[in-house]
Amino acid sequence: MDKNPTKEELANKLKPAGAYLDSLSGFANLLGTIQQAENAAKELLEETSSASRANSSSTKNGINSPNSKTAAGKDDAGSKQPPSENQPERGEADDIESKASSLESETAGKQLSLDELLDSLDALVGLGDIKQNVKSLINYVKIRRLREEEELPNPPLSLHMVFMGNPGTGKTTVARILSELYRAIGVLSKGQLVEVDRSGLVAGFVGQTATKTAEVVQSAYGGILFIDEAYSLAPDVGSGNDFGREAIETLLKMMEDHRDDLIVIVAGYSGHMERFIGSNPGLESRFNRYFVFEDYNSEELYEIFSSMCEKSKYILTEDAASFARKLFQDIYDTRDENFGNARHVRNLFENIVSVHSDRVSALESHTREDLTAVILEDLEKAALI
Repeated sequence: MDKNPTKEELANKLKPAGAYLDSLSGFANLLGTIQQAENAAKELLEETSSASRANSSSTKNGINSPNSKTAAGKDDAGSKQPPSENQPERGEADDIESKASSLESETAGKQLSLDELLDSLDALVGLGDIKQNVKSLINYVKIRRLREEEELPNPPLSLHMVFMGNPGTGKTTVARILSELYRAIGVLSKGQLVEVDRSGLVAGFVGQTATKTAEVVQSAYGGILFIDEAYSLAPDVGSGNDFGREAIETLLKMMEDHRDDLIVIVAGYSGHMERFIGSNPGLESRFNRYFVFEDYNSEELYEIFSSMCEKSKYILTEDAASFARKLFQDIYDTRDENFGNARHVRNLFENIVSVHSDRVSALESHTREDLTAVILEDLEKAALI
């Protein structure tokens, strides 16, 4: 029969793992320790809350906290602060805007000089008369500036232009170079080119066209507004009410109000553009410079085609090159009023690339020469598409 356990043995059986209490006094001491821990925790919590409120207040007042990561030498306004409850995190739209601003700053530092822009104009295929007219216009503006410096009088100047010619003759390209040229010599403050047609100016309801046109013109301040197929704004007589006339009236007023920092170029087929300018006395008085873009001849068409091939690393075989020359001569000789010039060349080039890809993909193995060589068969098939 087991003997009764002693008091000490009974205590050992009842105590939990870890520290235990031997007496009521020990229990009292433990309560005091717990109370002290709670007080310390409350004090720490209050300090943390106070620090958080101080940081939030500093951020609102534009003052960085000591722990913020501000780059040395940078303004506080440009430093990156962690988001607070009143300051949402940056979203995708903010990042896009930031990248756009950065890109704009980079391109602003890469603007071409006057000589570089003139070189890019000279590099265009053909357009001999256009190039000379552009250079004469630039010289005229430069001399006007010199006369102003010598306090000599200058006759009134209008730089608004009419570009007349078939599609694909380089009208938009020349307009883009002109915008940069005028920026380089100080005629335009920005030098951007805003391209638009009738659909971008005319609305479907009365009173809306003026607002729509005004917004487009305002976006071109400091640069050139290029209106393609401008004759569509002035339909034939007897066509009834047309909102295009409202667009013209709005355009003419804004051209006059901002003639010192806005150039308008209207473009389209020669015959249609003559009718367009004659449809409104205001157009005749403001557009007095006419640039006629002639169709590219067969040699120029072939030169454009060769340039496209070279840029994409395609090499014509001798018989393919001979066929191409004859093809472009035939295209030029049989052209009509809808002839696309460089656009026609672009379409043919894309057809050739497609035919070449079909032929080469059928080969069991491909060499670098296979991937670059354009043969007579490619041109013959592409010409029939």
